[in-house]
Amino acid sequence: MHVDNAQDLSDGHAFAVRLMQHLVVPTFVLDAERRVIIWNKACERLTGVMAEEILGTSDHWRAFYDEPRHCLADILALGSTEELDRLYETHSDPATGTLGLKAENWCVMPKVKRRLFLAIDAGPIFDENGVLQAVVETLRDNTEQRLAQMALQSLAVKDGLTGLANRLSFDEKIEAEWLHNKREGTPLSVLLIDVDHFKLYNDTYGHQKGDACLKAVAQAIGAQVFRQGDLAARYGGEEFVVVLPNTEPDAAKAVAERIRHAVEILALPHGASLTCDHVTLSVGVASTVPDESGSHDTLVAAADAALYQAKHAGRNRVSIGAVVPA
Repeated sequence: MHVDNAQDLSDGHAFAVRLMQHLVVPTFVLDAERRVIIWNKACERLTGVMAEEILGTSDHWRAFYDEPRHCLADILALGSTEELDRLYETHSDPATGTLGLKAENWCVMPKVKRRLFLAIDAGPIFDENGVLQAVVETLRDNTEQRLAQMALQSLAVKDGLTGLANRLSFDEKIEAEWLHNKREGTPLSVLLIDVDHFKLYNDTYGHQKGDACLKAVAQAIGAQVFRQGDLAARYGGEEFVVVLPNTEPDAAKAVAERIRHAVEILALPHGASLTCDHVTLSVGVASTVPDESGSHDTLVAAADAALYQAKHAGRNRVSIGAVVPA
């Protein structure tokens, strides 16, 4: 009877392995020492890595990444859930680790040479004494859905004409940076930018040419706002805005001058302009160190007042507003 039971267990194990090998879901299994004991056909198709290359090793990371790092099954086997935030874009609550983990991540997939966004599940297998025997990791290719989601998010935050951030993005950015710079005690600067005599440009050349002009101006502005954390946005109509966190007034003025010059050298013809024969910008700059007594609305209003001064002084220039009182 004991022999029969042992044979039944052996047959059952072999059947389970064969079943897992032919699952349509890409799946691999690690033993308690994190060695690959199963690498199914679907996993081969997804990764381009054959089972014979990986079985018995702990090199499964090579199928997904171009440098050594833990996969979700490793994290579960090691109990190192503190790594989740660093390694995965999204993941389940680490406290559920004994029940399994879920995560999503971009993987570079070196063998198939294409970047995939994978939804990953890792589940533990324990013996009757609660000792970990293996970890099963399953994978799902969510690249198409993720790219579609990113496209929708991009539409939500970008201006449809110019490709810069839209007004909603600016509103959210200026509020967040006001709070951040207030907490850090660091300066925050804003540039308000207006295309000079743009109504006359539209009336002379038509709205199609006007749109092309705004696109060219936006591209020139964006090319000068390249520091991580800065934001260039379309404020509305022919107005643009730039948010410069951690930026002193003199540095903000330098950015404003670069932007003004970048559009000037485009030399976009503007025969109807009252001040120049090509498209130019007027720019207002304002800076402050945020504190409890002020608001980001006050900062934007100061930049708007400086912009008005630039226009009143003859356009195609940068005007520096008074530093907003703290």
